[in-house]
Parts: sequence; structure tokens; C-alpha cells
Amino acid sequence: MLTRSGLTYAGFARRAGLDRSTLSQLLTGPMPRLPRAETLVQIARTARVSVDWLLGLSQRSEMETEIIEAVMRFEPYGQSPAEDPYLGWVKAAQGLRICTVPASFPDLLKNETVLRTEFPEAFSVPRGNAVEAVAQRLDILRQPYQQHEVANSREAFIGFAAGAGRWSVLDAATRRTALEHMTAITEELYPSFRVYLYDSGTTFSAPFTVFGAQRVAVFLGPSYLLLNAASHVEMFARRFDDLIRGAVVQPHEFAGFLKDLTGRVG
Repeated sequence: MLTRSGLTYAGFARRAGLDRSTLSQLLTGPMPRLPRAETLVQIARTARVSVDWLLGLSQRSEMETEIIEAVMRFEPYGQSPAEDPYLGWVKAAQGLRICTVPASFPDLLKNETVLRTEFPEAFSVPRGNAVEAVAQRLDILRQPYQQHEVANSREAFIGFAAGAGRWSVLDAATRRTALEHMTAITEELYPSFRVYLYDSGTTFSAPFTVFGAQRVAVFLGPSYLLLNAASHVEMFARRFDDLIRGAVVQPHEFAGFLKDLTGRVG
């Protein structure tokens, strides 16, 4: 305990508000006595460990606030794939199963025109380029043994093909080209990249990604809620499996679905 605090007996005792002799009696000898509750709290605070750990009741030495930070924290979203911490999490999970429920549809399926429409500030100087960030994700997915699954609403792609909402600024020819790009990427990466489409009329999900057994990132818009506890990872993994079990378009059908949409544009 003294070693991890970096203090001497005298320094530790002074910071904890204890006599050096009292501290020595507590920490040494064949029959160390149990201190009073307030003394135990002072020692724990000074050593930055939990009281439970001092008493041998827990294997985790972190204080309660540090335990919370270890399993849950917020990460800012930079409003662009080029400034997104997501890429780092993907790299850390290479070789593991990555399961994504995107906010719209996967960035890696978007060509430059679509990215410029959705993230115009990402292409301004001195901010990074979204195309380069997406290309890095594609390079990772092209690596052997990479497994990336997506559960997406069918209506997200139907809305894009129809030029609905934000996509209304793209003319029919531009949307067709973008859909052809999506099809080419899908056919190149399948089956290591698999897209399941669910019906948003009967199913809803907040956007999130499960990175193997490492972590879950829940997309909140201006930030991510990052969860690292095994119980959280398992819960979101089960939710993802529920989504793909109810899919109305299976991965082997997705490229054909895109081609059909392309044929109906304009």
C-alpha cells in the first residue's frame, strides 16, 4: 500500500493525519489490529484504495468513483468520421466480432459525395478528411479473420434511394451511383462483412457497437457512452442477436436488395 502511494511511513502518516507509530502498528506485526472506522477511511483515502480492499473483502483496489470510471465513461464525438474515436476501437478489436447498429447506415458504405453531404465540415481545412477515415476502416475489414456485422433498418436505405430527408439534395443519378458503390463494397467484403436489415415499423434500436468482449459504445449524438463491464457487453450482444434474428433481409440478400433499389431510383 505504501509502495503504490509513493510515500514514506512518515509522509503517509502525516497526510492521513495519523501518528507514525500508530500507522506502523496497523501495518506491521504478526497480529495487526483493526483500526477505528474513521482511521480506516483516512488510510483508504490517502492510499486511494477502497475500504473493501483494505479489509480483504474485494479483489478490486480502486475507489468507488474510479470503479465507475473503469466500466463507464463518455467519449466525445467529433461530428465526423475523421475525428471519431470509433476507428481506434475498431483497430483494438481486430480479429474479434464487431456488431454495429448505425445511426443511419454504415459510413464505410458511403462514397465521397454522400460523406460530403453528411459531414461537410470534415472536408474543410484544417479538419481531417472523412474519406481517409472511412478508407482506414475498409482496410481493417479487408484483413483476414475480421468479422463485422451490421443490423440496420431497411427503411434507412429505402429513404436514401428515394431522396428523403437530408438526402433530398442529391439528384437521382447521384443516388444511383452511391447505391452502386454500396453494392460493390458489400460484394467485395461479404461474408466477413454482413448486413442484416430489420423493419423499423416493428423494431427500434438506439445506435450502438459491440467490440468483441472488450466494450460497447452507445452513440448519443454529441458523445458516446462507453461501457466496459462484461455484463454490459453481454446485454448489448444479446440485443444485437435479437435484432438479427428478426431481420427481414439477410446478409446474402443485401447486395440484391441494393441492386433492386438502384433500379427503382428516378
